[in-house]
Amino acid sequence: MAKETVEKTASAIDFETFKSQVLADYKLACESRETSLLGRKEVLTGKAKFGIFGDGKELAQIALSKQFQNGDFRSGYYRDQTIMMAIDQLTIEQYFAGLYAHTDVEIEPQSAGRQMGGHFATRNLDEKGNWKNLMEQKNSSADISPTAGQMPRLVGLAQASKMYRNNPALRDAPQFKKFSNEGNEVAFGTIGDASTSEGPFWESINAAGVLQIPMVMSVWDDGFGISVPREYQTTTGSISQALAGMQRTAEHSGYEIFETKGWDYAHLCETYEKAVKLAREEHVPVLVHVKEVNQPQGHSTSGSHERYKSKERLQWESDFDCIHKFREWILAFNANGLTIANEEELDKISNDAKAYVRDSKNKAWKAFTDSIKNDLSEAVAILKSVASESENGVFIQKEAEALEKAFEPIRKDILTIARKVLRMVRDESIPSKRVLSNWIQNSINQNFDRYSSYLHSQSEKAALSVQPIAPVYEDEVKMEDGRIVLRENYRKLLEKYPELLVYGEDAGNIGGVNQTLEGLQEQFGELRVFDTGIRECTIIGQGIGMAMRGLRPIAEIQYLDYLLYAIQIMSDDLATLQYRTKGGQKAPLIISTRGHRLEGIWHSGSPMGMIINSVRGMHVCVPRNMT
Repeated sequence: MAKETVEKTASAIDFETFKSQVLADYKLACESRETSLLGRKEVLTGKAKFGIFGDGKELAQIALSKQFQNGDFRSGYYRDQTIMMAIDQLTIEQYFAGLYAHTDVEIEPQSAGRQMGGHFATRNLDEKGNWKNLMEQKNSSADISPTAGQMPRLVGLAQASKMYRNNPALRDAPQFKKFSNEGNEVAFGTIGDASTSEGPFWESINAAGVLQIPMVMSVWDDGFGISVPREYQTTTGSISQALAGMQRTAEHSGYEIFETKGWDYAHLCETYEKAVKLAREEHVPVLVHVKEVNQPQGHSTSGSHERYKSKERLQWESDFDCIHKFREWILAFNANGLTIANEEELDKISNDAKAYVRDSKNKAWKAFTDSIKNDLSEAVAILKSVASESENGVFIQKEAEALEKAFEPIRKDILTIARKVLRMVRDESIPSKRVLSNWIQNSINQNFDRYSSYLHSQSEKAALSVQPIAPVYEDEVKMEDGRIVLRENYRKLLEKYPELLVYGEDAGNIGGVNQTLEGLQEQFGELRVFDTGIRECTIIGQGIGMAMRGLRPIAEIQYLDYLLYAIQIMSDDLATLQYRTKGGQKAPLIISTRGHRLEGIWHSGSPMGMIINSVRGMHVCVPRNMT
């Protein structure tokens, strides 16, 4: 075969691959958009409580996802459905199951119906609470609703890669291969432009710049925070300009900052390829400011964007809709006579996407309602049996028939009637009374699993399942300062567990303000015992993220009063992780602090009531006296 023929054949094959990928991207964009459109309708017709969707962000998220590899992590927010679909961690049927709050974790694996729609997570633990091989899947840390709440944990997820790359005891040990491939994993962060006004965003951005970790931070800039425009949100009206002082130079480390547009497919793909390569290979944090994004349906199902956007703005959003512009680009593409698709072909993809999403939605709704109908039919049958035996049968029969005819009853409705009937026959001795009582108790047990389980770990490694080891004292015991006891315990733990890290303000070089870590950095190195800046929120976030990737961090908050800077992340993120994933993720983080001292106002605090009541889901331990 002639050389020219070979080259032409190779070129044709390459183009066919390219064409196939572009059309697959168009198909996914259409499917995700239709999911958003139908999702809104499901809320407005009463089938779901609330909806917040990723329409308008599809193209940028597809471009990002092309660089997402096994072992990588996402820490994002509730508009990232296209990312999750693109990395094969979310089906459309699962998306609607989440919207309906289906409590079956096999059907709704993101949160088992515990979070509102649009909150994503991967199953990183097996049924026994043990780690899966995170290098065999693309990972997403579990979302939370508080704006910028994803940022502190993002720092830890990215820092874990640095630890795995730079510490030979972790990098070369076989037991850690399930968590990292020599630290080559990227942590992808996403946030809406308005939420960059939050304190955790700035604290996290600064921390990542100091640490020089593989974090790719995407800002979806659609010009509004609900109804409040950008000029009220961001200095200079541009987050990339506001952060320009963090741009790295030949003399100083920092960020690499990219700007792109949410409707420009080719430039988006090029930008993310460069950004992620830099972060992955060189551990340089990256900011990707995606401008000119829009929201075709407005912020959420709570209102209409026609109330606060001008006609000109709405027209621009229609003209520069990313799927519309993507379609234009495909139709205009011509490389030496090679084209991608025509109008008819794109129409077919769009129509097929609508049909597929509609079918997936219907399947999800049927699965959700069938699970309740099964409970309903069981309850009605038992109630009718009770009615046939009871002296109050006429009244019980009416209750059974009313329940049977109820329009889309929920489990609460079924259980309420069942318990009401049980009270009606409380003084009767009939066989069906015991059947009804057993059914109610079984229902309560099932509902506990559906709605209340996994406040804490339920695995054999749960804190309260660990067998205590009582101390053994010699006959003559030398008295030591409490700090010495703590220091030596830290030393033994660091010797035993290579994945253990201790860090915080003044924790490294000087060994802690009370010398509880004295000499440990010198013995174990700066990767194991290290200092941080004065930034309690991200100190905890670092611990959450690193713990989610198999490390065992101990985060030190210098004084108890300073815990208030971190209490939101502890309460909203760390304390809820097991619950909001129904045991699908864990972050075994230990937080160490000190307080109750007779010093100044902000060194003597003892806000135990605040702590205990705001971190349900964590264990709070108070040693008696470590002076």
